[in-house]
Amino acid sequence: MDPNVEKVLKLPTKQKILILALVSIVEAAALVWFLYLPKHQELNVFTAELAKLQDEITDKTRIANNLPKLQKEYDQLNQELAQALTELPNSKEIPSLLTSITSLGKNAGLDFLTFRPRAEVPKDFFADVPVDIVVSGSYFSVANFFAAVANLPRIVNISNVVFTDIKSVNNRMMTKVTCLATTFRFLDKKEIKGDKNAAPKK
Repeated sequence: MDPNVEKVLKLPTKQKILILALVSIVEAAALVWFLYLPKHQELNVFTAELAKLQDEITDKTRIANNLPKLQKEYDQLNQELAQALTELPNSKEIPSLLTSITSLGKNAGLDFLTFRPRAEVPKDFFADVPVDIVVSGSYFSVANFFAAVANLPRIVNISNVVFTDIKSVNNRMMTKVTCLATTFRFLDKKEIKGDKNAAPKK
């Protein structure tokens, strides 16, 4: 028999119990450290991944359930965009549109002192077409002109309105009005492509 074992067997019962308890504690600690803790950490990782997957499933299920509604909203937005785009003239229509604006002013009883188009301002798929306008006439004529411009089938914004030289002539309030009329036009594919490929300004 192993001498160390014989020494242990000869020890008093209390010491044997103590040694047995210590051995059991060491074995339990080893099991916890080498088996339980790694598995527990692995379980925590899997639990976190499961929760994440469940959240993704919930989100995708909600999106799937809302898909018909989203598709309907998308179709509606496309229709609204198509309608809005019809209000933007192309380059060929700009001269006739500007002629329409002057005609509206003259029909309203205004005299055009200035009608000067500015340089266009390109945007994403359209360009601003600003025009400096100075007219003279009665308040009533100015109001009619602005109302007629607002009713055009094309978009024309009137801004920077300034009234000057206000006076009474034959019991009519006359004035000179300076404003900026801005319409918009489509940029064709070549213009958009050329703008994107243009070298950046330094």
